[in-house]
Amino acid sequence: MKKAIVYGGGNIGRGFLGQLLYQSGFETVFVDVNQAMIDKLNADKCYPIKIVSNEKQEEIIIKNVRAVHPDNAVDEIATADIIFTSAGVRVLPYIAPVLAAGIEKREKGVDIIICENLMNADKYLKGLMDLNRDDIGYVEASVGRMVPVMTDDMREGNINRVWVEPFCTLPVDKAAFKNPIPDIKGMIPAEPFEYYIQSKLFLHNMGHAVAAYMGMQKGYEYIWQAMDDTEIYETVKSAMYSSAKALAKEHGKPETEVLSYADDLMFRFRNRYLSDTTKRVGRETERKLAPNDRLLGALKLCAKHGQDTAAIKKGIMAALDYINE
Repeated sequence: MKKAIVYGGGNIGRGFLGQLLYQSGFETVFVDVNQAMIDKLNADKCYPIKIVSNEKQEEIIIKNVRAVHPDNAVDEIATADIIFTSAGVRVLPYIAPVLAAGIEKREKGVDIIICENLMNADKYLKGLMDLNRDDIGYVEASVGRMVPVMTDDMREGNINRVWVEPFCTLPVDKAAFKNPIPDIKGMIPAEPFEYYIQSKLFLHNMGHAVAAYMGMQKGYEYIWQAMDDTEIYETVKSAMYSSAKALAKEHGKPETEVLSYADDLMFRFRNRYLSDTTKRVGRETERKLAPNDRLLGALKLCAKHGQDTAAIKKGIMAALDYINE
């Protein structure tokens, strides 16, 4: 059985990557510092995922899994067939030395699929690892599946249970692989990849952020509550439609295709069972207001292609109000 390393056993690692890998016949080894999670995974050799939507809920069991602490991860990395990161942007500097140590022990190359919300994540991680090898692929991915912060009630006594939405597709940068691309269900190698990176940031993340900051202005706890507010919904829709049209022009995509994706995202934002909070989506506001991040980056893209920016500006003002609070 082929072995995959998932560095970061949090909600995306277990709730998204773990499912794709299990359904593709891999053994998955999670690398994490949460000892309670590690112990439970190693005792059960499986964990549950609850797939939830406004229409239905179902639970599936993810098997062929185990977990290790980073202190014990070097040999696992050295023998992996594929590596994923889902640890969070701020954690990458801490995991890079462990990844590098494991890769230094390898005779053959390996690809690292980087599932982080960061523009140019491939260049960033490659710089952190500083390996003098040309058989290591640093592969950007566009993580679109939404996973809420889990509460004790949602866990139902199992620390490893994760709730997720039905959407389960992972576009990756086809051109960045340095080794044979593994056959992983739901993973879509795409080239050129810039469109997928920008649509995730300037459409999905931007729309989510506008809903969150305007929702907090009105006192809403959950994203679905904000999206049920007519004023907020129309603002989010206007912002996302402007960005969708700009993305279509930037990348030569059919406008109807990108607008349809925007509509699907707004439908997914209204998923009550995700219980996604406005504060979670709006956290780290200063980073999300960076010049090339979701809000200002989308604003510049829309201005470049002559699209209306009024709705995005409303979201930016709401974010600034949140910082002021």
